Amino acid sequence: MYATTRSLTRSTVFRQSLSLSEAYTARHVAMKIVPVDTVTKKETFFEKNARLGREMSPHLTIYQPQLTSLLSVTHRGTGMVLTAGVWALGLAALISPQDIGNYASVIEGLHLGGATLTFLKFMFAFPLGFHTANGVRHLLWDTGRFLKIKEVYSTGYVMVGMSFVLAAMLAMM
Repeated sequence: MYATTRSLTRSTVFRQSLSLSEAYTARHVAMKIVPVDTVTKKETFFEKNARLGREMSPHLTIYQPQLTSLLSVTHRGTGMVLTAGVWALGLAALISPQDIGNYASVIEGLHLGGATLTFLKFMFAFPLGFHTANGVRHLLWDTGRFLKIKEVYSTGYVMVGMSFVLAAMLAMM
């Protein structure tokens, strides 16, 4: 008798039937029937935010401006300005019936003072100087250098200084 009981408990079929019968007796399910017209419509995320008067997303004014974010936005902006300028000059050169000498004589005919001309040249040169200096900074980051927070800020200040120096050098030409 002992051998039969022992062999039955070792049998996988017997153990599976025991575990299945326990699973069926342990579960109790209750269902409630509700008519379709009494179910309330759930609010979506956007409807709830509109009802509560919440903004769609946080506005930029809640963030404190940081050097890194300002330099990043300015780098993107100068890149777009330079791209638009190159495209405009290229298309103007293709479309224009005159050569560049004619346009240089028109600018000379304006009789601009030296300071005004240098200032205008500086305004055109600064995006190029800024984008170039910040591009070199990004290339240094790509090599794994200057990635600590203090180094990021110090290279940012150095880069802004170098941008002004480059723009001034180009404006003096």
